[in-house]
Amino acid sequence: MALTGAAGGVALLARTAAGDMYPPERRARGIAYVLFGSVFGAILGPAVFAPIFAGKKLEPEALTLPWLVAAGLALVACAIALCIRPDPKRIAEQLGTHAGAPPPTAAAPLSEIVRRPGVVPALIAAVASLAVMASVMNLTGYVVVEHHHQAQEDVFPIIGAHVLGMYALVLVVGRLIDRMGRLVALYGGLLGMAVSVASLLWVDSVVATAIALFGLGLGWNFSFVAATAELADSTLPSERGRLMGFNDLLSGLTGAGLALLGGAALESLGVGALALGAAALVCAPAGWLATRRPGTSSAPPPSSPPPEATAAHPAGS
Repeated sequence: MALTGAAGGVALLARTAAGDMYPPERRARGIAYVLFGSVFGAILGPAVFAPIFAGKKLEPEALTLPWLVAAGLALVACAIALCIRPDPKRIAEQLGTHAGAPPPTAAAPLSEIVRRPGVVPALIAAVASLAVMASVMNLTGYVVVEHHHQAQEDVFPIIGAHVLGMYALVLVVGRLIDRMGRLVALYGGLLGMAVSVASLLWVDSVVATAIALFGLGLGWNFSFVAATAELADSTLPSERGRLMGFNDLLSGLTGAGLALLGGAALESLGVGALALGAAALVCAPAGWLATRRPGTSSAPPPSSPPPEATAAHPAGS
């Protein structure tokens, strides 16, 4: 499971490549294009694995085929990734050259990168949204059992709806973020997540739980894409992977801790403790972000080209 999580973390950094391939004014849209590929995973997941698990007891021999199928899908994805040409980082360097930016320089230390305007708010929003989303999603199976839905196949529609919320509308979300601005999308997404997880207090049917998890995924979609675009805007190509990796490290550690804490809360206090605790964790950074002026975010890194240089060379030229 540790190796599976590590592989998932590496795959999540594909959004760094998306940030490399688009200029700032279209970056959220570009990240959305790459994330849209996950929609097919949301469709394949229930379609492939629900029949495999249907009517079977969770014994070791019943788990062999699902793991082998999952490994096969991962190998297909690996083969496709190896065919990507040219390297997205090279595209970022060429975009900077066309826009009049200076030649690529050595990456700044991480301690300097995180002090740039807009980086800390994006990190806080990204960590809160990913950690809460991951912990609640991983505990959903237990929540469904608490609501007396014992059939294994009841979990798949709920998780499928959640993943669709995360990715199905991502193309629309990317365009909206580019129009409304990063900061509004950050706290709007966090508030949407808060409403969704709080609704677990009073919903108990499979359909209602699926709708709540869809809303959780959609709220995460807004905050995650906006935070990723903001972090990409604040870095040079040589720094982007470093900052994204740091963000994912914080998010992963926080999510793992929240999953452990949430499991203990579910066992001792019930679903209400999980719902209220998760809602509070995303409301706190949303309230702080709501007090910030839009101008305090989306600042470019020190080595970015001046605005007049960017205007003289349109994106994609």
